[in-house]
Formats: sequence, structure tokens, C-alpha cells
Amino acid sequence: MAKPGNSALSRYHHSQVTSTQVGGPVGTPAHRVYFAHDGVPISPWHDIPLFADPSAREYNMVVEIPRWTNAKLEIDTSAPFNPIKQDEKKGALRYVANVFPYKGYIWNYGALPQTFEDPSHRDPDTGCVGDGDPVDVVEIGQAVCEEGSVHRVKVLGVVALIDGGETDWKVMAIRSDDPLARKMSDIGDVERLMPGLVQATVDWFTKYKVPDGKPLNPWAFDGKPRNAAYAHDVIASTHGAWKKLVDSPSNGKFSL
Repeated sequence: MAKPGNSALSRYHHSQVTSTQVGGPVGTPAHRVYFAHDGVPISPWHDIPLFADPSAREYNMVVEIPRWTNAKLEIDTSAPFNPIKQDEKKGALRYVANVFPYKGYIWNYGALPQTFEDPSHRDPDTGCVGDGDPVDVVEIGQAVCEEGSVHRVKVLGVVALIDGGETDWKVMAIRSDDPLARKMSDIGDVERLMPGLVQATVDWFTKYKVPDGKPLNPWAFDGKPRNAAYAHDVIASTHGAWKKLVDSPSNGKFSL
């Protein structure tokens, strides 16, 4: 797998990355989705570059969970080549409940490669450490994306969930090839063209654990979204944290 600064990263393009399901469908413990480029296994976390187009400040997004589905799928940061798997808790596969009026995840949900929310770093704005995962993305475009697909996205803003006392950034983005993408550049455009979606996003994350007997999730900034410029700064900071992680001689539980 690649290290920061490796010129080989320039060869990777989201359209040339393939994913393969092994071990069974979603809903089985052995379900995994692995990634490859030109037939060579790669890690979706480390080998797919963060930037799809640095000059346009557009990024690659790895889709973990298609919109309207309920299985909690995520990149396995501890396994070799970091496949997508279904999360488990106490031996049971995890699903999110349908919290009225929502059905499953209300956007395509995934991660930004080559980012890391550092659990040893306390964010000065949220007052909390990172959650130890790549940065999450909610993709708000019209298409339902497939698990394991990789897409170029425009970043529009970010909200800061506080989950178990940890900062859990949720970047709001839209696929660059979506019909609305050319009309959107910041969080205000989401409010203008998709009225109610930002508030629905905050509402969903606030309540989604309640059916499991958990309390409402709290927020930094009272749940108010930050703009695209702020989101780009968050991404740059977490990209720096990822570089530090892969260069560290002791990486603990992470597969690099």
C-alpha cells in the first residue's frame, strides 16, 4: 500500500478502481468488498488519493452505504487492504433503524480516503478528540450509488457530530457529475436548492441511535453547518493526520 508522497498515486483514478464482493451478501458476517486497480489489490483508505482534482478542490469518495439502505457498512481500518465489511456489536450485525420519517440512510454514505480523525488530537473548535476513523461523507446527489463505488465529489460544507465524546465530522458533498453540482458551491446552495435537507441531516444523526436505547446525539456548534471553506480546512487537517499515522513507527490497531 502507498505511503505519502508516493508518485504512484498519480496513476489512480476513481474510474479505474474496481471492487469485488467476497464471502457473501450484505447481512452475512463474512461479507467483504475488496478494491483493486489494474487488477492489483489496493486499500480504499490508503491507496486511493484524497484529491480527484486538486486545482478544483474536488475529492474522491469511497461509498460504503447506498442511500435508503440500513446495514451499517464501513471500511475495516484494522484488516489488510481495508475491505468494506458490515459492522458488528456483541456478535450481531449492525443495522440502523428506520426513524420516522426516514428510511435507512438518507444519502449515499462513505469516507474520504487518506484522512484520519486523530483520537490523540483535541480539536480546538469542538473541544473533542477524533474518533479514529477516516472522515465521513454524506453525498446528496440524485443517484443511488453502489457499495464500493468511488466517485469524484464537490464539498459543500460540514457538520460536527459529537459521538461518545469524540468529534465525528460529516462532510456534505455532491457528486461532480450530478445535474445540480454546477449550481452548488457552498452550504447555502444546499439550503436553496434542496430546502430542508441540511436540517434533516442533523435530525437524522441526532436520533438514529435512539431505537437502540441510546440518548440523542449532541453536536458541536449547536448542529449548525460550517461552510465549504471550513470543510476544506477540516479535510486538510485530517489528511495531515493520516500522513502522520502512516509514517508513525507504532500504528496500534490500524492496518497500513
